[in-house]
Amino acid sequence: MERASGRAGHHKLVSMPSADFPLLCPVCSDPLDLLEPNTGTQPRLACAAGHHFDAARQGYFNLLVGKGTSFEADSAAMVQSRVNFLGGGHYRPLAQAVASAVVPNLPGTGAVVLDSGTGTGHYLREILDAATADGRHVAAIGLDISKFALRRAARLNPEAVNMVCDIWQPLPVATGSVDAVTVVFAPRNPAEFARVLRPAGVLVVVTPRRGHLAEVAAVTGMLGIEEGKDERLAEAMAGHFDLESARDVDIPLELTRAAAADLAFMGPAGHHLNLGQIEARLDGVPEPVTAGAKFRLLVFRPGKRGTA
Repeated sequence: MERASGRAGHHKLVSMPSADFPLLCPVCSDPLDLLEPNTGTQPRLACAAGHHFDAARQGYFNLLVGKGTSFEADSAAMVQSRVNFLGGGHYRPLAQAVASAVVPNLPGTGAVVLDSGTGTGHYLREILDAATADGRHVAAIGLDISKFALRRAARLNPEAVNMVCDIWQPLPVATGSVDAVTVVFAPRNPAEFARVLRPAGVLVVVTPRRGHLAEVAAVTGMLGIEEGKDERLAEAMAGHFDLESARDVDIPLELTRAAAADLAFMGPAGHHLNLGQIEARLDGVPEPVTAGAKFRLLVFRPGKRGTA
């Protein structure tokens, strides 16, 4: 892991945030301070107990400790496909919907947004840009298990603190310090989200609906939507959050075969198929490849038991 080594780095320093962030040491839970680098060194997160984490040369921090995680992180190739696909603007309406659910709920100053499962930082970027356009100053934290994804996120969102961590473990974020948590196609830890949110905070969750990308899935071998997914989500949130609103976001897609391959490979299918196999399955499929992206955007508020 990219931990403090005591050696001066020789790579060009990336831009790093300078604001105070409500971070906790994953070893001892003491507050972590973001230290500005000396000449020739990387920025550092450090606590009073002496635990410290240097930024990787790409600008993210690795906060995995102990045995690390058993969760299978996205590979560099999967991340490249995600960059390709999202960079084409295909999911822009969804990113705008997420930002519209978050930004009006942020205070004008001192706001903190936590993007859990930030991936390449695509959705967090939309939130930060929308907040700036609305005159709101936002401190942002991006968490993901994939260092390959965070390399991209740190480049896209240099003003955020981007960290490798396992969201199934206690989050390295102070209790009651965050105004919004976003979870877009990522695992959810309701108890920890409730802990870090302020009482008036908001949790925005995006999940796929039945029939999501069914046309592409039928050809490429993408995994389908599991039965009972909505019921399991509601059960997991009970006792921590109250559902405030839900809306469906539908996006009709017309893709090249290359874009359809990236779409399939950037998701869970990428863990059991390689890109070449997916491209072979799409060979000969007429262009444009049409499909319907079907999402559900849910807005939760901390429940009474979740803020105790």
